[in-house]
Amino acid sequence: MSFDEAMRLTEILLGFAFAQQSIEHFNSFAKEQRLFIPRFFLALLLIAGVQADWVLLLLFLLGLVQLYYFQGPYNGGSDRMSLLILSCLCLAEWAPGVFWRELAFGYLAVQLVFSYFFSGWVKIINPEWRSGRALRDVFLFSVYPVSESLRLWSTSPRILFVAAWGVMLFELIFPLGLLMQCSLMIALVVAASFHLANACLFGLNRFFWIWLAAYPSLLWFQQRFVSALT
Repeated sequence: MSFDEAMRLTEILLGFAFAQQSIEHFNSFAKEQRLFIPRFFLALLLIAGVQADWVLLLLFLLGLVQLYYFQGPYNGGSDRMSLLILSCLCLAEWAPGVFWRELAFGYLAVQLVFSYFFSGWVKIINPEWRSGRALRDVFLFSVYPVSESLRLWSTSPRILFVAAWGVMLFELIFPLGLLMQCSLMIALVVAASFHLANACLFGLNRFFWIWLAAYPSLLWFQQRFVSALT
């Protein structure tokens, strides 16, 4: 995947994610509508590829206003990833040369890899995750709309123990996917499936779309990474 193709695909996926997030606020308070209705139309322009550099800059400035309004990223990790992707795209569009454009876009790919690796590291040093208890508590006490049938999984400690270790080991070895294109594709499919499962089970739909938006940067970065090694 070329640099320009990866950039365009990232912009389209980010625009789709932003449009979806903005629709959720259409029936909210008037102040929030004034923030998210413009964001929705800017997202549509980004998807269409109309003046992407200026649209990204306006979305970035609007993102700063939202941070002030909500006193931080109100939706946690998905909002932080949203701002990271938006910042890297904006820098890549406005950077003065090819080197700086690729540096900004490559930073997004590196941060995506770190997001998985450090998530696994934080889990594996936690004894509750190593024992499977943390995952059991997710099903047992989660405030998300988990159905009663899914809560029964909390009574299967062996399954949750295996699942917890599966998640931790996958996140820790995720950086190894950079070594080969086929291994990276497998890693991204598994990661996307993991986010999709979280969206279906716990309603964490924002994580699915926004992490998916960062994947093209890694597909491009992997090619540069391998060529630098050979």
